[in-house]
Amino acid sequence: MIPDAGWIDAVEVVHRVPGRVRLRYRSHGRPIATAPLVRAVSELDGVTAARINPAARSLILSYDPAETGAEALRASVAALLPTVQPETAPAAAPKTSSGLGSSLMTLLMTPLLPAPLRLPVALAAALPLLRHGAEDYAENGVTSHGLEAMAVSISLARADYTAANTTTFMLALGEHLEHSVARRSDDLLKHLLRPSSDEIWVMRDGEEVLIPAAEVVVGDTVVVGTGTVIPIDGTVLSGEATVNEAAMTGESVSVEKSRGSLVLSGTLVEEGRLSIYAEQVGRRTAAARIADYVEQSLVVKSEAQLEASRLADRLVPLVLKLAGAAFVVSGDWRRAASVLQADYSCALKLATPVAFKSAMYGAARAGILVKGASALERLAQADTFVFDKTGTLTTGLLQVTDAIAFDPTFTPDDLICLAASVEEHYFHPLAMAVVTAARATENHRHFDHQEVQFIVAHGVASVIDGKRIVVGSRHFVQEDEGIDITPQTEIIDQLYRDGKTLLFIGFGGRLLGVIGLKDSVRPTTVATLRRLRALGVRRILLLTGDHRDRATELADELGLDECHSELMPEDKARIIDSLAAQGARIAFVGDGINDAPALAGAHVGIAMMKGADIARLTADVALLEDDIECVADAKAAAKAAMDLIATNYRLTVGLNTGILSAAALGMLSPISTAILHNGTTLGILLNALRTRKLRAERR
Repeated sequence: MIPDAGWIDAVEVVHRVPGRVRLRYRSHGRPIATAPLVRAVSELDGVTAARINPAARSLILSYDPAETGAEALRASVAALLPTVQPETAPAAAPKTSSGLGSSLMTLLMTPLLPAPLRLPVALAAALPLLRHGAEDYAENGVTSHGLEAMAVSISLARADYTAANTTTFMLALGEHLEHSVARRSDDLLKHLLRPSSDEIWVMRDGEEVLIPAAEVVVGDTVVVGTGTVIPIDGTVLSGEATVNEAAMTGESVSVEKSRGSLVLSGTLVEEGRLSIYAEQVGRRTAAARIADYVEQSLVVKSEAQLEASRLADRLVPLVLKLAGAAFVVSGDWRRAASVLQADYSCALKLATPVAFKSAMYGAARAGILVKGASALERLAQADTFVFDKTGTLTTGLLQVTDAIAFDPTFTPDDLICLAASVEEHYFHPLAMAVVTAARATENHRHFDHQEVQFIVAHGVASVIDGKRIVVGSRHFVQEDEGIDITPQTEIIDQLYRDGKTLLFIGFGGRLLGVIGLKDSVRPTTVATLRRLRALGVRRILLLTGDHRDRATELADELGLDECHSELMPEDKARIIDSLAAQGARIAFVGDGINDAPALAGAHVGIAMMKGADIARLTADVALLEDDIECVADAKAAAKAAMDLIATNYRLTVGLNTGILSAAALGMLSPISTAILHNGTTLGILLNALRTRKLRAERR
């Protein structure tokens, strides 16, 4: 069995000076893992440096006195320590293998030994098992290890050395296989991480320079070539390449990347060369965040996992009573020994975490990062999905829907091309949408102009054919430029009522026309909502800060159950709290800074790929692809994991109950019971390792 983590008694301040404090913690059980602890403490607010002395169980922290203090850090560390993974003894696996080999040798050789030597040899082989059972009983009372030790002791007392040695071997084999399966479930998650080089090529003063990875900062231009794992998250500035994103998104088909493309750390450049603007570096990259999620997932236990452990512990006395009853009724110690061979503990305690880790691995391969088994469990329970609008249900990208020229000498295409001619060097979303629309016109033309002037938060201005042209907001054109728009007020107001974003074009001191733009619904939104309802979601709501008319129109188009519009961030959080008070289990899907309170307050929060950092950090589930179908994939993965856990639970209880009944009735010998019990346990664990191909479900 995999041992439980130790616990923390206290954290105390043993020495302090301004800006520096030494803390000492007391713990029982296995030692705390130092690397995750230092990493976690280093991320506390105000901490500038951290180091640990494991032998003295002390932490030395340097901090900014303006941001925090010694007592605040002591409290934060005390809250943090129980979540840190206990250190795993590296010798555990070799010891299991060694015990397996010695027990097999004893089983084969004992029949060939003289009678006086058989007991000492069998006892020596069983001694680690007996010692473990005794220690476990002293610490935890009667457990499955105690039952196993009693079964072997009964066989030894009856001089049934074949049964004793076979039982010892089967238990060692079962433990070895259980540990192997448990390690495999951890390895599946760790497989998601691709090692990146410790050194990175960057551009400095026009030259490529190889620098340590730790020295790369946001804003650097990172250069990667064929065969290189991209070390940062960013946007391609120049170059073309084929990038394999399977490690991050699970997509097997390589993707072409060029100027303007987004790239993720941990993805591989198969062919080509890219210069990338670094937007996320170090611990803030996608790959580093995956590593954090993996660490959390290997430590945090879900309610289902805890309940399985509690049930397994409650069933141990039942098995002990059944063994006693079998002996009293039959007077046969073999029956008692047989009953003691079979218990529910191993499969119940191991299969649930293995199933969770396997599901998280499958989800991550499909571009979904789940922050721990508890988040997966809560997502499976969610019956109410609440969506933000822009960038979630919609693309967040504006498209030109209307071009209205108020001068008959200009066609709508002329108006779009005129605006695009001065907007083409401006990277604002409105400008990019207009340029895209201009390229799609039948008679695309370019208007020659003088130097373009950029007016921040207003628009652009230039001169064409001796006349001043301005393209921008209503405020810019009407108030700053003094252009009268009164004659066209009725048309403009109607466009606003239709939910359009307007771009005003002034030419020669008069309003030449307006261009209407609108956010578009994602092409897969309808299918995603349909899948969610099929997966058991009862209500789907829209919460948005957008105008009421626009929000209502979208809600009606998508068939949503409720719609709340013109909301501030605190309004979203208030509605989430109200729904929760009514008993709803809420999954909130959003992407903006204003969504962070709702993401934190929901039963489970899901952040879109292009979401703000605070949204992705606050959420329980973070998407690696800008694809709303991943929301339904995440729900499907969570539901499948809980269904698999329920199936394994029924198999465990049913099979072990059958084995116990047969043993109590004298139908199974101790050897047969050990073989059947360990075989079914291994089968259940292997079943828990199954992963689902989520993308196939879309089709």
